[in-house]
Amino acid sequence: MASLQFQDKHSCGGVLIREDFVLTAAHCEDEQTMTAVLGAHNIKKKEKSQQRIEVAKRHPHPKFKKDGHQYDIMLLELKNNATLNTYVKIIGLPKSDEDLPARVKCEVAGWGRTGQTKPISNVLKETTESIQFSRECDHIWKEYFVSSRMICTTFDKKKGGVCQGDSGGPLICKGELQGLTAFTSLCNCNDPKYPHVFTQVKSFLSWIKEVMKK
Repeated sequence: MASLQFQDKHSCGGVLIREDFVLTAAHCEDEQTMTAVLGAHNIKKKEKSQQRIEVAKRHPHPKFKKDGHQYDIMLLELKNNATLNTYVKIIGLPKSDEDLPARVKCEVAGWGRTGQTKPISNVLKETTESIQFSRECDHIWKEYFVSSRMICTTFDKKKGGVCQGDSGGPLICKGELQGLTAFTSLCNCNDPKYPHVFTQVKSFLSWIKEVMKK
């Protein structure tokens, strides 16, 4: 898990997929200097487990547009390699041929808001969301949802789920990274009528590998 920060303030989540690359959402892009904080639990503290590494280069997907939801994926090239240890590990990319059936439970995590009116969390939170039928998401999100490149989930209002500040964080199903937090209802991230939407990582495997090869 990575906390992506500008001027020591948390902005988005991300995941370490190689010692020198973090995967996140393209809408997390900003012109300021970006730092990836790895191995953190409480981002308000200087924990010994933390590694703070400046982002050297950003690679947003070439088809991403700032005012849109499509192709919302970005690779961050780190200035130095992360040191892998008990607190900092790499998550593997998914297998390209595997489909996720509805109702599968998946883990989400982040330092985002714990509710629409609440501030971001200092400590890393984790909860579960379940894969939703694509047709439900088509019906609710209309043209914003593209089932070939996105995954959507249902969640329990009491347990909560992803919210603002969790963008770019992982959706982990059956131990594999399947999605990156993309968008929720702007008015209320905790409204179960609006499924949460994630960028589907397996749709972008060839692009990810191409960027990292260069």
